[in-house]
Amino acid sequence: MRPSRRASGFLLAVAAWNVVTYTIFIRNLAETEGRPTGFYVAHTVLIVVNLAIAAVLAVMGWRGWKAGGRAE
Repeated sequence: MRPSRRASGFLLAVAAWNVVTYTIFIRNLAETEGRPTGFYVAHTVLIVVNLAIAAVLAVMGWRGWKAGGRAE
């Protein structure tokens, strides 16, 4: 079963949105000082997980986009 181009485009858009928002989050986290170590560890884990999700969504979206066509 192939996803439609619309669904694939949506997956690519969500992946791009995750990358953009979490890149900003990384920058803001780097500028933060004086927090406990647990704060940085927890937020770093969140960043890594969300960027991994973005990568998976991007791969799924790209494969669907390349396959083209409509879902059956």
